Amino acid sequence: MSRRSDSELSVTRRDAIRVAGALGGAIAAHQAVHSQTPSTEVIRVGLIGAGGRGTGALKQTLSVPGSNVKVTAIADAFEDRIKAALKAVENMEGKVDVPEDRRFKGLDGYQKVLEHCDMVILATPPGFRPYHFEAAIKAGKHVFMEKPVCIDSFGARLCLAAAKLADEKKLKVVVGLQRRYDGVYRATFEKVREGLAGDLIGGQVYWNGSGIWYRARQQDQTEMQFQVHNWYHFNWLCGDHICEQHVHNIDVANWFLGKLPELAFGVGGRQNRVPGQPSEIYDHHAVNFTYPGGVKIASQCRQFPGGDGRVNEEFQGTKGYVRIGHITDYAGNTLWKYDGPKPNAYQIEHDALHDAIRNDKPLNDAYYGTTSSFSAVLGRMATYSGKEQNYARALEQDYRTMPETLTWETTPPVVPDKDGNYPIPMPSSFRIT
Repeated sequence: MSRRSDSELSVTRRDAIRVAGALGGAIAAHQAVHSQTPSTEVIRVGLIGAGGRGTGALKQTLSVPGSNVKVTAIADAFEDRIKAALKAVENMEGKVDVPEDRRFKGLDGYQKVLEHCDMVILATPPGFRPYHFEAAIKAGKHVFMEKPVCIDSFGARLCLAAAKLADEKKLKVVVGLQRRYDGVYRATFEKVREGLAGDLIGGQVYWNGSGIWYRARQQDQTEMQFQVHNWYHFNWLCGDHICEQHVHNIDVANWFLGKLPELAFGVGGRQNRVPGQPSEIYDHHAVNFTYPGGVKIASQCRQFPGGDGRVNEEFQGTKGYVRIGHITDYAGNTLWKYDGPKPNAYQIEHDALHDAIRNDKPLNDAYYGTTSSFSAVLGRMATYSGKEQNYARALEQDYRTMPETLTWETTPPVVPDKDGNYPIPMPSSFRIT
């Protein structure tokens, strides 16, 4: 994996600003592809990233009602993950066709999977996502990819370029920001758009919870193998939890407001240090996002035990107060309450993707997937630097966290000190470029 100059990017820095604002556009396709797969034809699915979320997405795409589908190739950095994924779907009769020669372990296995599928699931650690997405679209594959889709400016621009190319090729893309497919969220959004709460003038979004998993260092692992295996604890791989998890809530704010943040200013740090579990990322972020028109969204995310768990979004309008599934006036009177069905949004994502593939319906979540992911990146840039960040200027920066070349022997961007601890970004010294 080698770095390219901006002159080689499909979307330049300045173009990226226009794309991010318009959430659309097109560029020349690299090859012609079929945009429709008739219902009688099999959709061959490749899986890149066979961890828990990748395996879950695979099971869901193999469970789309009435869709002739089978998994035909799997790649992961670690062989045991491939075996575990296959074990999880072994009882899905007629839907698994992955012989040994289509099981690819290592950091370059994703390239081989793309030779054996029509649609691909991208579920590796997020740092890899822009490069895998670009490769999949250039190869003419429909895509389901997990969030976040980028963790830095360089990756955001790659994803916006690939999104435009997907449109030109009529490829279908779904991003795992499943609240956009959730019936309760969609119904609430429609009521907001109808003006039931008036104009939205502010809001709060939260992902406050306890700690996350940690995988102990294994004997004979290189530093790179340890970090990829323990990816949630390294910014260059996960983007910190403001990107990896809290992106869901930030995406809801962007969606409901119909805007992208212009500015971000916040604080964060690492308070909970678990002995024997060194980590580079913060365990709390608090960011104020400013949107066009002066609308403010207060954002919080936390990952340490104690305190109230809170994962939700709420907004204030000129006429009332919006909770997901419930809108009231400021006297507390109910203006609307959701009482409809609550199907599994994780499954609906895949149902919608298969429907779009088979019936050539426009479907490309990569634009909002990228802009919401980069909104979370903007928040992290603010907390890491201690300085206000501007969305447009940040997107133009030459900010890339992924190493220019990547092998198991590559020295990662961050290494431990003599005591095994990793440096934590400090606002007094952290620099974006």
